Amino acid sequence: MFTFSFWVLAIWFVINVIWMWFKLSDQKLQKTFAWINVVALIWGFWAYNSSVRVGGIATWFNVINYVNIIVALLQFYFGYRKLDK
Repeated sequence: MFTFSFWVLAIWFVINVIWMWFKLSDQKLQKTFAWINVVALIWGFWAYNSSVRVGGIATWFNVINYVNIIVALLQFYFGYRKLDK
C-alpha cells in the first residue's frame, strides 16, 4: 500500500504541476486541482503515517506531501484571486 500510494501520488504530482503552469489563467481548473490536492494530501499523510515505511522512498514520500501543500496553496491563490477585467 505504501509503495503504491507513493507512485500514484508522485505521478499525480508531476501531471498536476505541469498542467497547473500551462493553465494559470483557468481559475476553474485551478480550483478543481487545488481541491483534488487536498484529497491527495489527506491520502498521502494518512498513507505515510499509518503504514510501515519501505526503504528509501519514505523520505521522498514525505517530501512530495510537503511540496504538494505549497502547490495546493498556489492553486488556491490562482483559483480564487480576483481578476481585473
